[in-house]
Amino acid sequence: MSDLAAIKTWWKHLGDDGFLVLPPPGRGRYTQSDGHEDAAELRAHKGLCAPVSFAYWHWQSHERAFDRSGALTGELLLHWGGDHTVVTAGLGEGPPGYRLVNGGPQGAFVLDRITHRDAAGLPDPADPDGVRQFLAELDEPLDRSRHPYTYRPLSPAQADWLHARLADPLDLAAAAPFAVSLERRDALTPDETERLLHAWQAAYPGRLADWEAWDDLLHALLRQDHAQAWAIVEALGARASDTLTEVPSERGLAAVREFALSGERSAVRDWLTLYRAFEEPDAVRAAVRIAAELAAHDAPEASLRSLRSALTGALTADWREETGAGYRVQQLYAGLMDVRCATDPRLPRDLRVLAADAVHDRVDLVREAVLRPEGSVFTGVDTAEVLADLDRFAEAVEGLLAGAGPDLTAYRGALCDVWHRYRTLTDADEAWLHARVADPGTELQGLGFCLELLLAHGRATRADADALLPRLKELTKKYETTYAEWRHPLVTLTCLALDLDHPAAAKLVAWWNGKRPVWKDQQRLLTHLGAPDEAKAAELWDFVTSSAHDVGQLMTWVLVRARLDGEHPLLVADRLIGTPGLRDYVLHRVLLGVADPAQPMWHYSVDPRSRGWWQRAVEVAEHPGVSARAREIALEFARQHDVISHPDQVRPAPTEAERAAARDWLDRHDAGGA
Repeated sequence: MSDLAAIKTWWKHLGDDGFLVLPPPGRGRYTQSDGHEDAAELRAHKGLCAPVSFAYWHWQSHERAFDRSGALTGELLLHWGGDHTVVTAGLGEGPPGYRLVNGGPQGAFVLDRITHRDAAGLPDPADPDGVRQFLAELDEPLDRSRHPYTYRPLSPAQADWLHARLADPLDLAAAAPFAVSLERRDALTPDETERLLHAWQAAYPGRLADWEAWDDLLHALLRQDHAQAWAIVEALGARASDTLTEVPSERGLAAVREFALSGERSAVRDWLTLYRAFEEPDAVRAAVRIAAELAAHDAPEASLRSLRSALTGALTADWREETGAGYRVQQLYAGLMDVRCATDPRLPRDLRVLAADAVHDRVDLVREAVLRPEGSVFTGVDTAEVLADLDRFAEAVEGLLAGAGPDLTAYRGALCDVWHRYRTLTDADEAWLHARVADPGTELQGLGFCLELLLAHGRATRADADALLPRLKELTKKYETTYAEWRHPLVTLTCLALDLDHPAAAKLVAWWNGKRPVWKDQQRLLTHLGAPDEAKAAELWDFVTSSAHDVGQLMTWVLVRARLDGEHPLLVADRLIGTPGLRDYVLHRVLLGVADPAQPMWHYSVDPRSRGWWQRAVEVAEHPGVSARAREIALEFARQHDVISHPDQVRPAPTEAERAAARDWLDRHDAGGA
């Protein structure tokens, strides 16, 4: 029996009325969001009304854990929802021959094979699972909040065991993890380094970065002042910059400077680190000089964003070294550093604007941190000075942020985190959004973000459409939006063109109706929100009452129906509760997502970490026109929101006062109060 078969056999015997186990995943359950959606569907299928706890794994975890034959080649992460205590009891100790490690109330359960060690604590080299687990223990940093990471020293027996794995004959692929564990402790010998170098160059000509241990071997070459070290740096380019900071030199400083000035944003942090080591130890003065060089070379905004992040990180790291502050206090102190940078006249305005934007949602956290009854959390920092800094920031922030916006190239989650800022648009916001849409350098994600906001608020114009039409070849590329609050920009552009009766509308509709590319079929119906009519509404309804996967079609139907009937979409969604053929978890998400028709939430599942989704739940629960069932749905989500159960997971993080207010609001509603 394969590992996968053994685990499935154990898995199918788990579960009861209060604890559900989802069937093993297919590719459709790719993420944790998919798992929670599947759990909601299974709960509805079983007719369970009371809250339930559940466990599952998803396809990403499956692919990492099993090979094609079903053999376990890595840890299998088991995710869960509901009551952690119930899940822990429901999973038990795991299947025979395997160990199940409980990751705690905010972590996953980890399933792995039980392996054996000898008297010295060393695995059998022929046992791949034992070797994998042993190396994972060696490679766990002593403190993940401090960079660069440090690792516990090797015992003589462990060192000898690792060196033995690098003896002749050398298998480069097999040698990689052993070389990494040794060099993380500066322990590769010159002979080992030389042999690994020759094998690396022979196996990966012209693509040195494809070998998984390249950065550790480069570290050894630099540390040992090897004759070929700088030729390797030149071959690797900017990818080598982080390693250059770990073996600092003036030659390394010159190299990372060139990388950064060529537009490599990842090298800017390393430039600041080495510049401080050899030129100017004061972080602010160093950042001022680097910013001037970036400006002189017309570096992109992304480089300046990296410099802002690097400056805040450097100032925080300096204070941490002085005080030994823990991770959470460091996070708060980083906010204070952004406050100070935003109002520091020595820094160029562009850098101060970025600092103000970075700390915009954390200012109240910083103020709370210094005004706690038990005293400020900032060791060695004068409270009066911090309060004065915050007052100066409050006076300057509106002027700094007028006409500014987020990094549109950031990962989608970061942009979703600031979506709540745009419930209303100022004139400066609108101007910034129009400018980004017109900018040929704005990529699909940024276009989706900006155009969605403009269209939903009724501010999108013919000029926006005209600016995008020349980019149709780019706009017809696939772009996943199911984990964002905005739609594919071509969906939004089509809706805009239809609403404006733009001459290009017919061409866009014809493209959506074509056979290729196939990816668009899932999103075509979302364009029906543009210039809606009864025929479009009927086609949408046929889809949402079928078994097809919904990525916004029900929300589109609700918004279409609201436009056709002149109603608030929340009331349209409310009337659908209990309709046969509609999946409850989809309808519940739509109910919250349309609470504000000027900014619908298109994310295909309710995000319990999102400040915006919490606000929508509150608004639905307090809306005087909704049904008792709609109000209960909103309260049910509010009870499960992380602001109640895991406030440290909320983005942006709430203050203690906000957390208390949320709990008080929920307690009052649960008690039947207003």
